[in-house]
Amino acid sequence: MPRSVNSVASRARRKRTLKIARGYYGRRKNVWTVAKNAVEKGLVYAYAHRKQKKRNFRALWIQRINAGARLHGMSYSEFMGKANAKGIELNRKVLADLAMNHPEAFKAVVDSVKK
Repeated sequence: MPRSVNSVASRARRKRTLKIARGYYGRRKNVWTVAKNAVEKGLVYAYAHRKQKKRNFRALWIQRINAGARLHGMSYSEFMGKANAKGIELNRKVLADLAMNHPEAFKAVVDSVKK
């Protein structure tokens, strides 16, 4: 029996990978073995950095809340502890936005926490 190679599927798989590699520099965009490695590595980075992005944004929000709270004489941990105790259910993303873009609203939140 002759050897059967599914060249249609192989070509389609290569085309799919090379399509992802479009825009890469040098041989990474058009040489199959180089492009395959570059795309695989890129997908690994994309997966890892989707997780890292969440960490980075949370850290940014905490810094912004801390800066806003310190303007009103509280530290971040003190502010968050009292906010949770008072039952204020604003998440860090919203609190950071208030601290940056609506300082009077953030001051109202800080005042309600201080009481």
